[in-house]
Amino acid sequence: MKTTALRLYGVNDLRLESFELPECGDDGIIAEVVCDSICMSSFKAAEQGAGHKRVPKDCATNPVIVGHEFCGIIRQVGKKWQDKFQPGERFGIQPALNYKGSLDAPGYSFPTIGGDSTFIRIPSCVMEMDCLLKYTGEAFFMASLSEPMSCLVGACHAQYRMETPGSYHHTMGVKKGGKCACIASAGPMGLGLIDYLVHGPMAPSLVVVTDIDQARLDRAASVLTVEDAAAHGVKLVYQNTSSPTATEDLMALSQGTGYDDVFVMAPVAPLVEQGDAILAKGGCMNFFAGPMDPKFSAKLNFYNVHYSGTHIVGTSGGNTDDIREALKLMGEGVLNPAIMITHVGGLTAAGETTLNLPSIKGGKKLIYTHQDFPLTAIADFAEKGKTNPVFAELDEACKRHNGLWNLEAERIILEKMPRLA
Repeated sequence: MKTTALRLYGVNDLRLESFELPECGDDGIIAEVVCDSICMSSFKAAEQGAGHKRVPKDCATNPVIVGHEFCGIIRQVGKKWQDKFQPGERFGIQPALNYKGSLDAPGYSFPTIGGDSTFIRIPSCVMEMDCLLKYTGEAFFMASLSEPMSCLVGACHAQYRMETPGSYHHTMGVKKGGKCACIASAGPMGLGLIDYLVHGPMAPSLVVVTDIDQARLDRAASVLTVEDAAAHGVKLVYQNTSSPTATEDLMALSQGTGYDDVFVMAPVAPLVEQGDAILAKGGCMNFFAGPMDPKFSAKLNFYNVHYSGTHIVGTSGGNTDDIREALKLMGEGVLNPAIMITHVGGLTAAGETTLNLPSIKGGKKLIYTHQDFPLTAIADFAEKGKTNPVFAELDEACKRHNGLWNLEAERIILEKMPRLA
């Protein structure tokens, strides 16, 4: 079967190419990809090429397909998996395979499977690790975003603290009824984190969200409102921390106690140090954002480590249980990952979008892999709709859903946007 896919050959060398996939065989699965959400991790892989931990050293001669936040429809199933999967079933994927201790993952390491493609051959190791997940929902984009949501679910589960003073037993998870600070958290992953903290099972009493971009804070406050949070028993505060007294201001918001849980959502040393400075006694700081610099470091207050029991955890991705929890909560309407999406585009836009991701403002960029149209902000639909009736329809559909991406808009894309030649 022929596929068209975005392949990584080396540093900033992404090429959209058509080629033949290997046969399904007895132990493989052939699937159609419908959409892929572009992650900052894909930018990092392109930026580093073969120097990235998950990218093969020989990618220049054996290129890999990029994109790891994807979903689609199973088309062919090899004998080995016919008792578990059937053609026509929808799927999501957990890219963190942990296969035999390897870092290899779809979207980084394989020549036949990645999200920025029309069709893929899923190798046996994905099914062996139970990382091909059935999806029964209607909206494909929801399954695509289950992967980034699972990273946030996993981060919250990874938080820990001593059960009682003097105990050597840890309690896992964000502290129920505790105080939580989300630093640099008005971006797409930060929005997902707030959604889970407010609406999920962890139930902190206070969530303070910081950023230095007031426009991002304003958008966050418009889609995750303080009123809705209050209805769920959470005091939600949006705080601009561009002030020189930002750390003191954050401590004041905690009534001087500091925060039981702190999430640092950007790999910036002063933010890590700020997160450390506002920890409560026994508080846990999660360094969520992955740095590109292998020598990245920041100062840590070891006085507080010794006397106050402050500590750090770092998480990179979720596990299969996390992604199942994310899918369940989305299916129940508890979480709405549509708040993360600000742009959509066709496969022809995937390469440029990936390489320029840090400079494109907004949230998640969602690629529909069988379509051919430029990356477009939801906020620009109305203007583009003046000359393109499809964008006019998309604008109306999103306006009916509080300006957010939605199933109705997805169907318009799949039915009416130009398809790849």
